[in-house]
Amino acid sequence: MAIYDYEVKNYKGEKVNLAEYRGKVLLIVNTATKCGFTPQYDELEELYGKYKDRGFEILDFPCNQFFKQAPGTSEEIHTACVLRFMIQFPQFEKIDVNGKNEHPLYRYLKDNCPVKTGKNIKWNFTKFLVDREGNIVNRFEPTAKPKSFEDDIVKLLNK
Repeated sequence: MAIYDYEVKNYKGEKVNLAEYRGKVLLIVNTATKCGFTPQYDELEELYGKYKDRGFEILDFPCNQFFKQAPGTSEEIHTACVLRFMIQFPQFEKIDVNGKNEHPLYRYLKDNCPVKTGKNIKWNFTKFLVDREGNIVNRFEPTAKPKSFEDDIVKLLNK
């Protein structure tokens, strides 16, 4: 399978085929609204605003696996993120990124990323960078602030 073969659900529970993002540079992030890394939403939104017109998309997947730091329904999380961080990028249904209930997309991301930092996602705000052809280019751990790899995004956008 390729990344564009996966189907996910948006925060409203509606099916979305990732083929809709073919030809775009993607940053796929598992997030939480009650996490020490939650302020990264500001940088994510800043990057999105700066590059969305050039083919950049952020795909936000809330995850409640790490000390239950993403409480509430997917719609409640979305509302909170829009009000608090004014996000405009796509947000999806809350998912698991590890374990027996992990979403197949995250299994694919972990298995196919050239950067091997361990099998499991360590925490919220782990980020996967995907090029326009659907190749996973890099994985950034939660401590990596989004603006720290802005040059990597720009390079992919310029290809």
